[in-house]
Amino acid sequence: MKWVKYRLKTITEAEDIIISTLYDIGLEGAQIEDKIPLTALEKEQMFVDIPMDAGEDDGIAYLSFFVEETDDGKVKLGEEILDREEIVKRVECELEDLKNFMDIGEGTLSIDETEDIDWINNWKQYFHQFYIDDLLVIPSWEEVKPEDKDKRILHIDPGTAFGTGMHETTQLCVRQIWKHMTPETELLDVGTGSGILGIVALMYGIKHAVGTDLDPCAIPACEENMEVNGIDPSQFDVMIGNLISDTETQDRVGYEKYDIVVANILPDVLVPLMPAVKKCLKLGGTYITSGIIDGKETLVAETMQKAGLVVDEITAQGEWRCVVGHKNS
Repeated sequence: MKWVKYRLKTITEAEDIIISTLYDIGLEGAQIEDKIPLTALEKEQMFVDIPMDAGEDDGIAYLSFFVEETDDGKVKLGEEILDREEIVKRVECELEDLKNFMDIGEGTLSIDETEDIDWINNWKQYFHQFYIDDLLVIPSWEEVKPEDKDKRILHIDPGTAFGTGMHETTQLCVRQIWKHMTPETELLDVGTGSGILGIVALMYGIKHAVGTDLDPCAIPACEENMEVNGIDPSQFDVMIGNLISDTETQDRVGYEKYDIVVANILPDVLVPLMPAVKKCLKLGGTYITSGIIDGKETLVAETMQKAGLVVDEITAQGEWRCVVGHKNS
């Protein structure tokens, strides 16, 4: 499938109004490229696995809009089928109107083509092999170096389900799992995504893992990652459902059966999730929470205590926090 990319050079102050204006003519889902530092809230909401080093803000912004191209070379814009030139005329007309009452910088437009595969492969420039302590994490397009042949290796690629291990929150969870696991550990991963936490735990010798997620993409992602890492599917059950509100999911997951529950999500989910997790934990079981930007750890710790769990420690990596507790009653 081909897509036409309309890329507009403007200034950061004009981003919102241009996006809103072009949305009205059918261009949706703008990709924004600028060098404005992210706020703490934006970092928490984005929760990305790729490094973000934009450099010093220069006031320049690029807005890209992707529009599907039909087999006969036409472009689909909403319900209309148009020539590329017609879309360019519409965009340029809207930009000229905006220039009458505000500064939009150059306001220049370029056009390019891309394929779906280009978007997938773009991850490769960001994701390279790296270590989490003694664990080598490596994507399929890179070779294991001779000096690493005897290392413990996790094979994983970026995909439709979140989780490669590069993000600080994932690494915080992995280290806590290693700290608290035993060969008899039953682990529950809430929001399992790619299954990385359950897979790593199984690689290091836990007994069994269960993963839940809201996104159906999690099941094939986990299955693929289990296969490439030699994990027996019978050791890792993945299910789709909302552990907070869905009683059927709660029943399938089970009660008072897990030695470790891990949730690498966001505080807005961790807070309402707390009572359901307590029901899942065995007496003495450990709850590992991450996805917590600096400053929100107090909220999570207080919620943990209110739910009747004991807060054991708060660890940090970069701007992210991990709150760990246990069930004692």
